[in-house]
Amino acid sequence: MANAEKVAAVAELTERFRGSSGAVLTEYRGLTVAQLAELRRSLGDHATFAVVKNTLTKIAVNEAGLDEQLSSMLVGPSAIAFVDGDVVEAAKGLRDFARANPLLVIKGGVLDGKAMSPSEITKLADLEPREVLLAKLAGAMKASLAGAAATFNALPVQMAQIAEALRAKRAEAEGGAPEAPAAEASAAEASTPEAGAAEANAAEASASEAGSPDAQTAPGDGDEG
Repeated sequence: MANAEKVAAVAELTERFRGSSGAVLTEYRGLTVAQLAELRRSLGDHATFAVVKNTLTKIAVNEAGLDEQLSSMLVGPSAIAFVDGDVVEAAKGLRDFARANPLLVIKGGVLDGKAMSPSEITKLADLEPREVLLAKLAGAMKASLAGAAATFNALPVQMAQIAEALRAKRAEAEGGAPEAPAAEASAAEASTPEAGAAEANAAEASASEAGSPDAQTAPGDGDEG
């Protein structure tokens, strides 16, 4: 390959690494051209699968700032799946093809700048599609909003019940209060100066009647001679 072609190839790979949301490195030793074509079809619009040269790819990885994540994987016959669509669907396509064709070996990859091991890529493939996850998230948010709305709607009723309970308690307290003032008024009237004077006059009158001549026995009433 001429030097100009190598420069162009490195530039293209660098752009693919920078423009893709993720990349999965594989070893395809022993796979036929027909099997590689089948793999590309299975990935659909979610990823593009390209056979690469390790020397040029190492330069591109370095220029893309992914040297630490990917350089150690660039050994043996290498091919890369550049993820352009749904990452989960791309991981599923690679996993399912590798199960049916063990000659395809997933060596690892990178997702949003973070290195991923083969086991992590497999776990990613076990996730539900993005559309399903978004639908579940929307359903959960809708349920939360409905619950909040029900709570807000119940607040006026609860406040009315509390207000009614306070009103009834206040009315009960006010209804029992007059009895105590009435009893106190009676006691106050009994202890006023006018009442005491009346009682003293009554006692003096009784004593006068008891000491009057009319009340004493007439002289001689008891003499018989």
